[in-house]
Amino acid sequence: MPVPWFLLSLALGRNPVVLSLERVVGPQDTARCSPGLSCHLWDGDVLCLPGSLVSAPGPVLVPTRLQTELVLRCHEETDCDLCVRVAVHLAVQGYWEDPEDEEKFRRAADPELEEPRNASLQAHIVLSFQAYPTAHCVLLEVQVPAALVQPGQSVGSVVFDCFEAALGAEVQIWSYTQPRYQKELNLTQQLPALPWLNVSADGEDVRLVLDVSEEQRFGLSLYWNQVQGPIKPWWHSNLTGPQTITLNHTDLVPCLCIQVWPLEPDSVRTSICPFREDPRAHRNLWRAARLQLLPPLGWRLDAPCSLPAEATLCWQPLDGGPCLSLVPPLPRENVTVNKVLEFPLLKGHPNVCVQVSTWEKLQLQECLWADSLGPRKDDMLLVETRGPQDNGSLCALEPSGCTPLLSRASTRAARLGEQLLQDVQSGQCLQLWDNDLGALWACPMDKYIHQRWALVWLACLLLAAVLFLLLLLKMSRVKGWLRLLKENIRAGAAAGSRAALLLYSADDASFERLVGSLASALCQLPLRVAVDLWSRRDLSAQGALAWFHAQRRQTLQEGGVVVLLFSPGAVALCREWLQDATSAPRAHDPHDAFAASLSCVLPDFLQGRAPGRYVGAYFDKLLPADAVPALFRSVPVFSLPSQLPDFLGTLQGSAAPRPRRLAERAEQVSRALQPALDSCFRPPGAPGTGRGMGPEAGDRT
Repeated sequence: MPVPWFLLSLALGRNPVVLSLERVVGPQDTARCSPGLSCHLWDGDVLCLPGSLVSAPGPVLVPTRLQTELVLRCHEETDCDLCVRVAVHLAVQGYWEDPEDEEKFRRAADPELEEPRNASLQAHIVLSFQAYPTAHCVLLEVQVPAALVQPGQSVGSVVFDCFEAALGAEVQIWSYTQPRYQKELNLTQQLPALPWLNVSADGEDVRLVLDVSEEQRFGLSLYWNQVQGPIKPWWHSNLTGPQTITLNHTDLVPCLCIQVWPLEPDSVRTSICPFREDPRAHRNLWRAARLQLLPPLGWRLDAPCSLPAEATLCWQPLDGGPCLSLVPPLPRENVTVNKVLEFPLLKGHPNVCVQVSTWEKLQLQECLWADSLGPRKDDMLLVETRGPQDNGSLCALEPSGCTPLLSRASTRAARLGEQLLQDVQSGQCLQLWDNDLGALWACPMDKYIHQRWALVWLACLLLAAVLFLLLLLKMSRVKGWLRLLKENIRAGAAAGSRAALLLYSADDASFERLVGSLASALCQLPLRVAVDLWSRRDLSAQGALAWFHAQRRQTLQEGGVVVLLFSPGAVALCREWLQDATSAPRAHDPHDAFAASLSCVLPDFLQGRAPGRYVGAYFDKLLPADAVPALFRSVPVFSLPSQLPDFLGTLQGSAAPRPRRLAERAEQVSRALQPALDSCFRPPGAPGTGRGMGPEAGDRT
């Protein structure tokens, strides 16, 4: 097919050496030899059949090297085809087996003889040329004079003009002798393509840049070049002038090819497939592949390109887990895309699935139950293996392997081995596959599951009757057990909650009652609250300072927090301790833990160890906000009950609930504190202002 001259100029570039390609005039092929040799080109094509290797009877002429050159075969001045010239370099190979034969050959070629004979070495050289989709072979006859015959020496070359090929084509050339004395030579060459078609990356996308003149009209086609089946067009358009076309990276597949040609009569079409090795294209191909199951026993893999994959059948158990391969006994099959294939089964089963995988990993899986056979069943798949003397064996396919039915394994199939064997013999199992080597059986397991559950229910009823009888006979003891169980549950809940040590100054009975109400409310959060109000017995036995030291150490070791409740009395004690060391503090109640604790609390604040360990609080109706000494404001100080949500959230730390739940708990604590707060503001002598502290003031140790 003639190629316009301007296209060849574009393809071969502007290099003067390239543009000075030799021109071959005329349509006929020719052959010529190097000096000293004679050659002849046989007319017509020959069969491209190398034949088998044979032993050389003596010295023979064989090709040793192939060399190519691009030339132009021109019919007119501007109407030329790109052509490949091939030079075959020849050498003599082998030796005479009989010295007498060599001597006769030498005498025949001796020029001093009165009548020398024209002795020569002759060879038939085949050149095979392939450029998809065409193939072409020629036969060259070459003769070498006896004087040039030296074993192992090169004798010259023969040149063939020429094999026509298209721009951008990949050509393969072979050379061998007839008969063939050695392995054929081969050479692969990529011919230049049209440079005005350029494929480049644009981020994740791909750009096709066609750089031609504004007047040039050309066709552009994108197609899927499928090995299995015909070319499948995807997009086609006739364009004019320079164009830039952007392809989405998700459209790339390995077999996506680009074809470009000028819109002129008999124009050459240039095709390239640039995405064969692109990892993105291979990922997109598997994403586009679809595995379809076609009733009753057919399946098809739809994909735009051929896939190097294998298909196998597997068995998917009802309880999930991996799909168990049925290879062997069933064989693997190479996948042919876009073609309906049949299962090698007698009957379908909802637990049978198709897997498509490469050598790297499983790519696709589809099960029959997803289509028309209903949900999966709790069936056991039995594999029957048949021997040469009709002696067979049965095993059950399980995740751990194929378990023989009559074995002592601890699996479900081994426990029910005899029953499953009877089911196969009695025809209760469905035969899925059968041949001379074995068979596959699907045996229902529902009846065995029902029997097992019946025994479980019977055992439960018997146990419930025994427990009811014990309850009737030993009701009092059962009550004691329930009481202990309840206490253990409470103790466990308390052990999982955060500890809080409450320190306060016992200003009067009403304030102590308010502290007791706060401590009781905090216990419901839950928090494990320690307060001297509930530990009078330990306080008397150990002393206030020792009791505080023990409680503080335990609270901080458990990640708890020490709460300082400020009142007018507490503020006065703090200021007294903060005075000059020369003034001696006054005597205090020996049971006052707050006064005793200041000797340890103040150093923590003075040395910066308080944050994270201490929290301050005061009742906004009993103490103004600015009355709390500045030293104690290095830790959070909350006003109660107005800042109860923040106070409770700080006490509970990481275990604090969500804001909505925290607000509900703060409301509960506020309601619990309200009666005690009201009693603190009643006039002196009014009912309810006595010294008694109620149930919370008792000794809880």
